[in-house]
Amino acid sequence: MATDTYDTAAPSEDAIRAALATVNDPEIQRPITELGMVKSVGIAADGTVAVAVYLTVAGCPMRDKITSMVTEAVSRVENVTGVTVELDVMSDEQRRELASSLRGGQTEREVPFAKPGSLTRVYAVASGKGGVGKSSVTVNLAAAMAADGLKVGVVDADIYGHSVPRMLGADGRPTQVENMIMPPSANGVKVISIGMFTPGNAPVVWRGPMLHRALQQFLADVFWGDLDVLLLDLPPGTGDIAISVAQLVPNAEILVVTTPQQAAAEVAERAGSIAVQTHQKIVGVVENMSGLPCPHCDEMVDVFGTGGGQKVAEGLTRTTGATVPVLGSIPIDVRLREGGDEGKPVVLTDPDSPAGSALRAIAGKLGGRQRGLSGMSLGITPRNKF
Repeated sequence: MATDTYDTAAPSEDAIRAALATVNDPEIQRPITELGMVKSVGIAADGTVAVAVYLTVAGCPMRDKITSMVTEAVSRVENVTGVTVELDVMSDEQRRELASSLRGGQTEREVPFAKPGSLTRVYAVASGKGGVGKSSVTVNLAAAMAADGLKVGVVDADIYGHSVPRMLGADGRPTQVENMIMPPSANGVKVISIGMFTPGNAPVVWRGPMLHRALQQFLADVFWGDLDVLLLDLPPGTGDIAISVAQLVPNAEILVVTTPQQAAAEVAERAGSIAVQTHQKIVGVVENMSGLPCPHCDEMVDVFGTGGGQKVAEGLTRTTGATVPVLGSIPIDVRLREGGDEGKPVVLTDPDSPAGSALRAIAGKLGGRQRGLSGMSLGITPRNKF
């Protein structure tokens, strides 16, 4: 009677688990072995491997990606002849243990960016009035810093006028594990927005306390991981959200966006002046729509006038008593608008365009400040446990 024989030894379980340790959960960005997501590993004599993986929740949007990554990683192990992946779902107890582990054993929710020792730079992007391109600036700065190797997150804190997900190309949905929210990512940037929780284009009709609670949840209930930079896209003006940011993240630095128009500059200066009352630092001023490069010659057409950014910087310097610089001027560029509509930031699609170059230069200045902070003698304190 014939029997099957195999010329090579079956792969070891240690080798398989070592391969699985290279697979990061797409949302949490930590090894699935570390997160307790590997349920079992089975190895047959013929070299086929069966891996059972726990998903954090039923209907996990990343199930196909996890299956693909596990299959690819295990297939690279020597003597593996085939891989099958079975998916299961964590129990309530397992999810609670995972949430506790991600919070560093702490059960109480808190804003990690406000904790002493946090190395995350927080920039609150503000403007005096709407329509100056604040969200476009936020999205492109985030994408540029992420492309430069920094770990970046964006909170779309403009609750009534949320637009960041579309501009960043983030069409994923958050996943909830217990009372912890896993944010989707796009172009290397983690992002959360109230628009991810509302049906269609439904308006948000909330008053102050609800706005504060929403922002608090975005900061404390979302698992951001170890961020280098967090950008908050604030609503225009000096309303409830701006005050809540000062309360929840007092170390946040204000980045003021204006246009060259004098009327816009005056309002932007008032928005930046809130720093005096909240005791926050103003990192600088960005002048958007600073001019239109003529398509037929090298001249700049000053569609919205000139000097608005400098006027805001000088006014805020007088008001705060600290030097407030103009970090850069961004020319009018149709590619910037098109990128926002298509979810493709111009700093990635056309980085050498006039707008792309200006935005990347500003991002370089802000990102360089974070690198300087990370390089200081601060021991090995992690940026954020949660």
